[in-house]
Amino acid sequence: MLLDRVPRAGPYALLAIALVAVSSAGAVLQQMEGVPPLLKASWRMYGTSIVLLPGFFYQWYHVSDGLPPRKDWFLICLSSLFLALHFGSWIWSLDNTSLVHSLLFVTSHPLVVVALMPIIGASVRRGHFYGALIGFIGASIALMEIGGNSEVTLIGDAAAFVGAVTVVGYLMIGRHLRATRETPVFIYAFPVTLMAGLLLTIGSVSLEGTGLSSTTPELSAFGWLDAVWLPWIAYLSIGPGLCGHTVINTILRWVSPIVVSVALLFEPVIGGTIGWIITGEAYLGPWTLVGGPLMLLGAILVTLEESKNDSSADTHS
Repeated sequence: MLLDRVPRAGPYALLAIALVAVSSAGAVLQQMEGVPPLLKASWRMYGTSIVLLPGFFYQWYHVSDGLPPRKDWFLICLSSLFLALHFGSWIWSLDNTSLVHSLLFVTSHPLVVVALMPIIGASVRRGHFYGALIGFIGASIALMEIGGNSEVTLIGDAAAFVGAVTVVGYLMIGRHLRATRETPVFIYAFPVTLMAGLLLTIGSVSLEGTGLSSTTPELSAFGWLDAVWLPWIAYLSIGPGLCGHTVINTILRWVSPIVVSVALLFEPVIGGTIGWIITGEAYLGPWTLVGGPLMLLGAILVTLEESKNDSSADTHS
């Protein structure tokens, strides 16, 4: 393999590139003005589906025993619902709060996991508790940015947090199907992504007044095929999608998952910087400057505590 022959720093360089690619999605989506958020989210899913399609066909014919068994399709459908809710609520938040706040709250999913642990019967250790406490204190401080001349709104931040909650469901189902059921990655990812796009299209037609066909691309489910918008969707699919998430999944062979997880928590910092480079503007109020780092610190502490649990499980397996 190519990565077997590159220097030890090679996978970390790829991680850096992938992190920048993933972090750029928010700024790019925010610049797609005039497109309703749910429709925009559906376009993103369709573009990603096309990127995943070759891998799906390859694994269908050469790797797996065919499509997943019937008993797994309920979980696949449920995962697609969570993915649709994640992207729909997050992209909606990009139109209704600041870029930095949207990224801060959508990447707070480690804090959500801690809140769910008692419900799913998992033990909450001291590291979990302190990480969640610091993170939620940081979120409370950051929310004091609301009002005045700030771009931050409560409903926008809440929508981004819904994105964090729903992505936990998507990740948990994916982990179960990939690890326990041993479902190949593209056999799982392609139908989930495509169905998420269809669900978002239904939501856009119902709530945003768009249609399956329209002379106005910004109101059409297939508007992403228009020459104006196709380059945007191509970038989101190839950049954050292929060069971002796919590369991250690949380098997990050489880079510790905990390193990758912690690195991804810096998406608000990198994404905010990319937004500033694109627009020349970036609002960072005093409350965000205090609360934002606390949110990141809390999420990092929770992630590090979870890595201890995973290491312990590997030791005793």
